[in-house]
Amino acid sequence: MTQQTWTAVDRYLEDLLVGHDAALEAALHASVEAQLPPINVAPTQGKLLHLLARLCGARAILEIGTLGGYSTIWLARALPADGRLVSLEVDPKHAEVARDNIARAGLSDRVEVRLGRALDTLPKLAAEGKQPFDLAFIDADKANIPAYFKWALQLSRPGSLIVVDNVVREGAVIEADSLDASVQGVRRLNELMAAEPRVSATAIQTVGVKGYDGFALALVMAA
Repeated sequence: MTQQTWTAVDRYLEDLLVGHDAALEAALHASVEAQLPPINVAPTQGKLLHLLARLCGARAILEIGTLGGYSTIWLARALPADGRLVSLEVDPKHAEVARDNIARAGLSDRVEVRLGRALDTLPKLAAEGKQPFDLAFIDADKANIPAYFKWALQLSRPGSLIVVDNVVREGAVIEADSLDASVQGVRRLNELMAAEPRVSATAIQTVGVKGYDGFALALVMAA
């Protein structure tokens, strides 16, 4: 199997099961025009996030890592009219592009993009004392994902779902002596999830238009 095959299958599934959407395609186009890195989730993955949020009956969603807002739109569309999504983004340019994309999709009333380092904004979010998040999607720098996961868990409730992207690293996750900070961050995350009694977790390898990687799912079992 090759990348060419993986991409072709993804395109087939996208055309058949995801379809074309003006707001989502405009968000991708705007991200390219703004020269944002092409690391947004694939359309089939975006649809999966949407379905997971709907399965959770999510009314409040936390996203760590906004980029151009593509995954944000997928997630926010699963919310009821009075739902809320808080997305954390460190890069001002990314945040500006995302806000424009979210507004074009008609979702500004339920999405807030907060600018700043997530490790600075997460404690402030916790201090606000609002309702816990029903779903958290972590798609930011991998060196810090163990800390992001801890905060997501703190801001969750029993029954909440935490999704972490890019946890296979083209198979490098098995390299215990890797000098790559992202690989080591993912390994620490896996060890943390395995040792954390409050969650039940798994991870899935994936191939597709984004190459070979995977994602982790952690169901919060106890507060």
